[in-house]
Amino acid sequence: MGERGKEPLLKKVYYENCPGCKVELLKENQHGIPFKGLLTIWVIVLSSVLPASLLFPFLYFMIRDFHIAKTEEDIGYYAGFVGSTFMLGRALTSFFWGVFADRYGRKPVIIVGTIAVVIFNTLFGLSVNFWMAISTRFLLGCLNGVLGPIKAYACEILPDEYQALALSTITTAWSIGLIIGPAVGGFLAQPAEKYPSVFSKGSLFGRFPYFLPCLCISAFALVVAIGSFWLPESLHNHEEAKSIEDKSLKALEGATRSPNVKEVEGTPTPSKSLIKNWPLMSSIIVYSIFSLHDMAYTEIFSLWAVSPRKLGGLSYTTDSVGNVLSITGVGLVIFQLFVYPRMDKLFGPILLAQICGVLSLPILQSYPYIALLSGLSLTLVINAASIAKNVLTTIIITCLFVLQNRAVDQDQRGTANGLAMASMSLFKAIGPAVGGALFSWAEKRQHASFLSGSAMIFFLLNIVEVLAILLMFKPFLVEHRHSENREQEVRGQSDVN
Repeated sequence: MGERGKEPLLKKVYYENCPGCKVELLKENQHGIPFKGLLTIWVIVLSSVLPASLLFPFLYFMIRDFHIAKTEEDIGYYAGFVGSTFMLGRALTSFFWGVFADRYGRKPVIIVGTIAVVIFNTLFGLSVNFWMAISTRFLLGCLNGVLGPIKAYACEILPDEYQALALSTITTAWSIGLIIGPAVGGFLAQPAEKYPSVFSKGSLFGRFPYFLPCLCISAFALVVAIGSFWLPESLHNHEEAKSIEDKSLKALEGATRSPNVKEVEGTPTPSKSLIKNWPLMSSIIVYSIFSLHDMAYTEIFSLWAVSPRKLGGLSYTTDSVGNVLSITGVGLVIFQLFVYPRMDKLFGPILLAQICGVLSLPILQSYPYIALLSGLSLTLVINAASIAKNVLTTIIITCLFVLQNRAVDQDQRGTANGLAMASMSLFKAIGPAVGGALFSWAEKRQHASFLSGSAMIFFLLNIVEVLAILLMFKPFLVEHRHSENREQEVRGQSDVN
């Protein structure tokens, strides 16, 4: 009787015309690591992330060419608004795209999002004034709602044992995209000046010096958009039949279950409120603050690197910024693949995030002193600092992302991810706007007695990070532990019977 009680009373039913059932059936017949599914998710996320930070290496020069800033110190102020509009648009529509994906499917959201990259990222590269740049970035953010639903999609198309790997793939693709995007922007912006033998000043790329990097990203997104039409849809479309089946299953199991088990499993489960789920909400709050810090740093680093030496910058070209970010990207990939998994197992997500947060503080505050170097020493030190800072930040965000997904059950994970994405996007929208304004203000303080010039902006970035680090300690940030007592009680009583 004990063995019979463990067997399912009804076999799972697959509906012939349901796309979600087809995906479930494929998952049951799949063996080994699903490389194809992981690569698909990685490419989709990458195509959506690349436009987010593509502009930062050349944004300083683009604002200068728009002739909207009255002085050189004011360029950062206007650059902040252009940098923030993408995330503002995403913050306003992330929840809508999550609801849309739950109702009409994940595939339409992926297709619309990648097509939006093709259209509006291309138009951004053709911007002729400040307001055109603002509007195209805002519309791109509004229509690119991929990053929320793709987390649910990843969990649905891959077997359960590989879902953690799928979520890690999304995080890694996001981090790599934030590095590769600026690298592409740095290398390919102003091609007529860098590569006059290939691009003449009278050509399309000479008249629109920031079009080439946008075009390359849009071309990649176009390939992804076309390929997305062949993606399997993972959303089930037989809710009525599914409801009838679930009711029949519960009724039959309830009729044959022993009275003791019935008392345990038949207890009504209270509805779970995400807002009252403190492990989730605390991780989202800390995640959002770190996202603000990360986005502000990404913009400020590029603005600082290309600003002139007299204002405390490095006088780098966009090409030089691209070199630094490319080397950082390579270091980040190597670290994420070979070092991070071992560190996570050794320290756990909360302790690891705390350690990385503390280590990143002196690195960030050393940047103004790095600007005093030159030649080979500057190249070596700035690359080492950039790799270390980005690796530490990526570890922190990955750890917080893990905490979010552990804080909720599978049936609430999509909604939780949508909530986290909306909050993160809002904070990331604030980051560039505030960062650009503060950078412009700091450059006007070259002769201040306390933290003059760029030293002030990096000090302010550290204050934001210190706040996030303090919130990573108890009682604010706690890790959710799934209680297995009730399951063990039910299992034990089933075995007895």
